[in-house]
Amino acid sequence: MKINHNYDNIKKSYLFSEISHRLRDYTAAHPEADIIKMGIGDVTLPLAPAVVEAMHRAADEMGRKETFRGYVDDNGYDFLINAIKGYYSTFGVDLDYWEIFVSDGAKSDLGNILDLFDADNTVLVTDPVYPVYVDTNVMAGRKVIFSNAAEQNGFLPMPDPDVHADIIYLCTPNNPTGAAYTREQLKVWIDYAKKNGAVILLDSAYEAFITDPDVPHSAYEIEGAKECVIEFCSLSKTAGFTGTRCGYTVVPKALKADGDLNAMWLRRQTTKFNGVAYVIQRAAEAVFSPEGQKQIRENIAYYQENAKILMNGLDRCGIKYFGGKNSPYIWLKCPGGMGSWEFFDKLLEEANVVGTPGEGFGENGKGYFRLTSFSTHEKTAEAMERLYKMLG
Repeated sequence: MKINHNYDNIKKSYLFSEISHRLRDYTAAHPEADIIKMGIGDVTLPLAPAVVEAMHRAADEMGRKETFRGYVDDNGYDFLINAIKGYYSTFGVDLDYWEIFVSDGAKSDLGNILDLFDADNTVLVTDPVYPVYVDTNVMAGRKVIFSNAAEQNGFLPMPDPDVHADIIYLCTPNNPTGAAYTREQLKVWIDYAKKNGAVILLDSAYEAFITDPDVPHSAYEIEGAKECVIEFCSLSKTAGFTGTRCGYTVVPKALKADGDLNAMWLRRQTTKFNGVAYVIQRAAEAVFSPEGQKQIRENIAYYQENAKILMNGLDRCGIKYFGGKNSPYIWLKCPGGMGSWEFFDKLLEEANVVGTPGEGFGENGKGYFRLTSFSTHEKTAEAMERLYKMLG
């Protein structure tokens, strides 16, 4: 028996596991501490009423012989796939039924999609970046190169025509920086991918937070995208499904490499994935209903208000920051030239506030820090008050 020694090339602990570990150690030593968590991007508002009602109805159906459901259809139930198709049509995007695949979330699919690609591919990711993109490729032994995202380019790097890549990861709006590509900028990446014979794996988990009309909700709003983009989306942040688990991936039929990626993904999923539970898919369908859309927009507006509270608080503290406009994340420059983990420890110990060290997202994250807007108004305001006093 031989193990996969590529695991030796990744950090021993996943970023958010390390944060949890440090928090557990601190609270064990200081049980009286009133911790405000703004690190891991978990939501706090409950599921929308329309979603909960749909889950109840579906659960009742599972208890009756005439409406009981067993194994799930290959790529999801008709009702949910058609609801997703309808949602994309609001952006002017027409998808084929068989291009949509229901899953348990974007994170799973972003890792699992790599089953379709040979290890002998060069992977390009922006830095800083969601660590899953890098770790899953290093685990498989692929070469990973980086495109530098920095203040100078607004944390939105553009492709270098002198650099070749086969698989390109983009996240827009971005985690962790909150930056988002415009249509014009995304078109440049699409043209680059087509020229290189590359595929773009586009993580659009935060598209529901977009407020800028120049920022597309889907890459498929842009000409040529269906020939080179696989799009991943999750209901985790859109509709509070972090604990419910449902998302979807779009693999266009027009996307051809040296094989049919749409057919390959269907084959992969039917072999290795048994689908998302009927009750959960009914809940997801309700997200796209008129009432569901109204209710989740109210929740998103609540988190967007939190982002404003964070930005106002950082302005008061004189701290430079990015994001917040099209994203639930605020990306700030650590005050006083502190390192990311240094600021993490100081903020935890002196203010009892938890954030995410930017260093955990890559080399270019050093000296930066991520805060999330997924808390209550009261705790968000309190966190900013504590920060102000700490820096006082």
